[in-house]
Amino acid sequence: MTAQLMQGNHACALGALAAGCRFYAGYPITPSSEIAEIMARELPRLGARFIQMEDEIASMAAIIGASVGGLKAMTATSGPGFSLMQENIGYAAAAEIPCVVVNVMRAGPSTGLPTSPAQGDVMQARWGTHGDHPIIALTPSSVGEVFELTVASFNFAEKYRTPVILLIDEVVGHMRERLALPETGEVQVVNRAMPGVPPEWYEPFGMPASDVPALAPFGEGYRYHITGLLHDARGYPTTRLDEIQPWLERVFRKIERNLDEILMWEEEGIEDARVLVVSYGSTARSAKQAIKQARARYGRKVGLFRPKTLWPFPEDALERAAEDCQRVVVAEMNLGQMALEVERVVGRNRVLRVGRADGHLITPEQILDAIRETPGSTSRRRVTVPR
Repeated sequence: MTAQLMQGNHACALGALAAGCRFYAGYPITPSSEIAEIMARELPRLGARFIQMEDEIASMAAIIGASVGGLKAMTATSGPGFSLMQENIGYAAAAEIPCVVVNVMRAGPSTGLPTSPAQGDVMQARWGTHGDHPIIALTPSSVGEVFELTVASFNFAEKYRTPVILLIDEVVGHMRERLALPETGEVQVVNRAMPGVPPEWYEPFGMPASDVPALAPFGEGYRYHITGLLHDARGYPTTRLDEIQPWLERVFRKIERNLDEILMWEEEGIEDARVLVVSYGSTARSAKQAIKQARARYGRKVGLFRPKTLWPFPEDALERAAEDCQRVVVAEMNLGQMALEVERVVGRNRVLRVGRADGHLITPEQILDAIRETPGSTSRRRVTVPR
């Protein structure tokens, strides 16, 4: 392995290339622009394509088209651009088109604080587009994990024929850490299933045993229809209930039956924990320091639960981790988004929220203050600190 000092956004671009990404369309936006800059330089060297689009709506449309043409495709943006992409993310979900959308989160809403960190797009990643559909959303806490989860995002997209969202907060996107890059061939890469039947038998939205139909690239002899309308097994619009409901159930089932592979999380010190801290992204780094101090200084039995997969939410794992805990502290750079899921799983009365949305990283001291509070007092209070 070759070790390099690199930025999180740089690791994202290298992870995409290692996973086989050969098409990037995007529009520059802080704090994700380094991803586009690196892809613009590296993709042509591989004989691949980079296109700077006129906006984020067009960027999302372009990667959908490239994916249908047989290429692994990605775009990267931040909050305002992510908002513009939602309609076409819904189209990709309805048409089961594999693609990766990277959102390097910054403070909002609207233009917000373009260069400041936040974790305010968690619920948007799940519910940003309309209608019923599943989604996979991952979030890293280190530069090395950015590389790993970018590869995982492509593998999940290709294996399950679905858009995958990678949520990187600005701190992780711009910090630099030492990363040992794997050699060529050492990265596990998953490619989409190709049809093994003649074109006249091919059903791009059929009901295979895996629940994931093969996806034939356009231009290779397989003629089929793609639409955002609800459709039958050949892709043509339908209003028949006996076609719509089974299709929708299959789209959810292909994710739900594979949770053992999709769900990723980290547990630390939960064996004897009476207080559990739930955190993700860069905030989890502050949480680890707070837990270390709580154990060393005050003898508090504190553990960490850090989801790497935000959606689907790892609720069974969290329920087990929090089973013997009196208090669950949720630390995140918003005023209570993932906290809603934690409260749903473990109960509202045990949860204490630690949040800020002013463009500043949550400090270990802020989390430590919440850990030291008496269980049962001021539950659900938002603990904030001044700028």
